[in-house]
Amino acid sequence: MSTDDKRIREFAYQIWESEGKPEGQEARHWEMACKLAEAEALAPTKPAKAAKTNSGKTAASKPSAVKPKAKPSAAAHAVTPQGEKPASAKKTRAPRKPAS
Repeated sequence: MSTDDKRIREFAYQIWESEGKPEGQEARHWEMACKLAEAEALAPTKPAKAAKTNSGKTAASKPSAVKPKAKPSAAAHAVTPQGEKPASAKKTRAPRKPAS
């Protein structure tokens, strides 16, 4: 048995188990497993490492436009009593209109 057949058999078994082990669905499970194995074979195995640019430097060595996230303040981690909202969660209200 080839490694492809073994992989298809594994996929078919996983599909069969995930569907609650129904009887009489072998052909459908095998067909689904064949499609999964084919897609897996066509997919790249590992993400490509940083490609070389014209200057010889890798793309990963270029400065990134993404800024690191700011650290949350200590108030964000403060424990509040049950049933109370933290001060930062309160919404501000619009001023009341004068009574006429």
